[in-house]
Amino acid sequence: MGNSSGTPGTTQGIAPQDSDTGREEVTAARRKPARPATDSLAGWLSARTDAQLVALLQLRPDLAVPLPSSMTVLGARAEQRASVLRASEDLDTLEFAVVETLTVHGTSRPVGDATPLTRKALRAALSGRVTKTALDAALERLTARALVWLDGDDLHLVPAAAEAVPWPLGSTTELPDALTEPEIVAALAELAPPERALLDKLATTGPRGRTRDAAPGTPADRPIQQLLTRRLLHWIDDETVELPVTVGQVLRREPVTHPHNLVPPKPEPGKYTPAEVNAVAAGEVGELLRHCAGIIESLGQLPAPALRAGGLGVRELRRIAKQVGVEENRAGLLVELLAAADLIEKGLPEPTPEIDTTDDFWAPTPAADSWLEATPARRWVTLALAWLAMDRMPWMIGMRDANDKPLAALSIELRNPHAPRDRRDILGLLAEYPSGTSLEPADIGRVLAWRAPRRRRHFRQEAVGHTLREAAELGFVGRGALASPARSLLHGAATNAADAETAMASALPEPVDHVLVQADLTVIAPGPLVPELGARIALVADVESAGAATVYRIGETSVRRALDAGMTAAELHALFGTYSRTPVPQSLTYLIDDVARRHGRLRVGMAQSFVRSDDPALLAQVLAAPVAVELALRAIAPTVAIAQAPLGEVLEQLRAAGFAPAGEDSAGVIVDLRPRGTRVSVRPQARRPYRPSAPSTEQLELLVAELRAGDRAAGARSGQAVRTDGTRTSTAATLALLQLAARVRRSVNIGYVDAQGVATQRVVEPLKVGNGQLDALDPVTGTVRHFTLHRIASVAMLE
Repeated sequence: MGNSSGTPGTTQGIAPQDSDTGREEVTAARRKPARPATDSLAGWLSARTDAQLVALLQLRPDLAVPLPSSMTVLGARAEQRASVLRASEDLDTLEFAVVETLTVHGTSRPVGDATPLTRKALRAALSGRVTKTALDAALERLTARALVWLDGDDLHLVPAAAEAVPWPLGSTTELPDALTEPEIVAALAELAPPERALLDKLATTGPRGRTRDAAPGTPADRPIQQLLTRRLLHWIDDETVELPVTVGQVLRREPVTHPHNLVPPKPEPGKYTPAEVNAVAAGEVGELLRHCAGIIESLGQLPAPALRAGGLGVRELRRIAKQVGVEENRAGLLVELLAAADLIEKGLPEPTPEIDTTDDFWAPTPAADSWLEATPARRWVTLALAWLAMDRMPWMIGMRDANDKPLAALSIELRNPHAPRDRRDILGLLAEYPSGTSLEPADIGRVLAWRAPRRRRHFRQEAVGHTLREAAELGFVGRGALASPARSLLHGAATNAADAETAMASALPEPVDHVLVQADLTVIAPGPLVPELGARIALVADVESAGAATVYRIGETSVRRALDAGMTAAELHALFGTYSRTPVPQSLTYLIDDVARRHGRLRVGMAQSFVRSDDPALLAQVLAAPVAVELALRAIAPTVAIAQAPLGEVLEQLRAAGFAPAGEDSAGVIVDLRPRGTRVSVRPQARRPYRPSAPSTEQLELLVAELRAGDRAAGARSGQAVRTDGTRTSTAATLALLQLAARVRRSVNIGYVDAQGVATQRVVEPLKVGNGQLDALDPVTGTVRHFTLHRIASVAMLE
């Protein structure tokens, strides 16, 4: 508070009703000695230890921004409605029951208007429904957040906390006689279609509905009367019915919350061995990495045009899913995951696709190349961290928006700032149980809704189920239980990524260094292959089916691909002879020799490019074919012809015409001319979601020290609480005088400093003091104005 003082004057506008009682109360208030420091929230905060104040600022970081100048400002901020509602987001059902009990007993009103509830009386009010230990812990949490403060043994509630209660007042203190969840489910199963349709409509549009069938005398076989009889509707009047809260929650598949149940639900967990859970999760990780690599390759070969709104079109997503061999919903999850990990990005790729458009494309980034070369465990950690921090909900892809249009992958509509916190809450609950413990989605939603009833809609069964499905596809859970690598990753510290990588490396199957070649030209890999062998087998064979054992198929095209990459027939024979645990079938030997005999008899070089063959007859056959006209081939020797087309185009056209050319360099050595795929650079100017960093403990300790110093300086400057002109300078005296003026309807002269730092004097009539602000009537305009309490520099009662 400042030291400026108001000058008493005459009341303007509406004159307050004067009375002898009011005058006596004012006089008594002036003579009454100041209350102890704990009679106000600011005084109670001043009496807290430095460690407790640091904990408060950690729980409610908004109180420290901007830097408060004194405990008075800190206390005023702690009572502001927006801050109180924000601090109440994480309160559980028991803590809200305490808030509701204190509200019902009137302790949220100003001191002096109601008898405060003591700790003993609170225990008596909730006796038989909660243990003393649990109730004391709830009070400790509330006081740590400065939502409840104490004056001796009296409990005082911050006024705005009553508005945070997520159910109608009285739901905790008065035990309801409503139907239980099993009774509702049983009753819904017996309903006829017309009755169920009425309930579904009320559940989606609003709990109250108007109907003539609610009037007395309506035939009992009418749907409304049937629902009233079954207690699935509440009667309001002859034309109005209301859907009970619990029934609406069941219909919307939300967790059913009972405010009078002050003990958290206890789900029935499933039991699996940790080894089984880790094995299932590791199997999913293998598929995840393979499919992500396939999407990177697909987008590298043909970048996907971005929608005007920035997302990925349904047609492009379907193309990618078909090329990789996955379902569309899984392809949507994977492209979202790769974008979150910065492995694909929107921009103009290099080389630019030959499409007549200036729009951006979705294509891999250069980081994708280093990711593909990393170990499987490290690749998984990169994707897992991206999913945990992703403020998007991929499971909503394909759902309809408000305009009945499907939500596209990578679109802005999928963004949800609460997604990371909800995701960690769901997995964090699994982490509280021993390894190998699984929980049903309905049980998870019910427990989390009890723990955070203000956020219960975030934990409806659909959201929890989809989140667990994503977690299973990413290898976080197996058999519904949290895997060991994910448990290491959830601890929150970045250093735990190394522990998670080690745990995943242990869970993944050991790479094998051999294959099984079959007579039908299939190659079976009995597990993940070592990187070098896997790359060579993928070059000479195509994947036919993947899983715990991958099946490859060798064909003429795949063998030619290996030869185009520079391998020789002798190297291919040695590859299978060395690494196959089964005898190499004769059919494979014949296939390699036959393709190698025809491969490379034509040689293509640069002229812009040239065509060379040791067989003049073969070159003459090429020159006589229609493809020679398209490529503008011209013979310069019996075994050499040149072309003006680029080397890649010459190879492609000759292969399409039925020939089998091979590319060579200036030394005559076969070179690998396979396309490397396009890449798009990550734009440094691209905006990232803003996530403010929490202040450190050391910073908060310095802040508390400055608050203490500011209080001492203010105390040294202020002197007496009451000046000679009747104005108050201390916080407690200011609040007391404003509350008194509101009760006796007397005008006051306040000194107020606005947000720009301009000090003014105003004559107002206080109406309400609370929530960190003063609501007062302006006698000149007749309107109600709002003043922030910590900006009121002085107060003087007007005679």
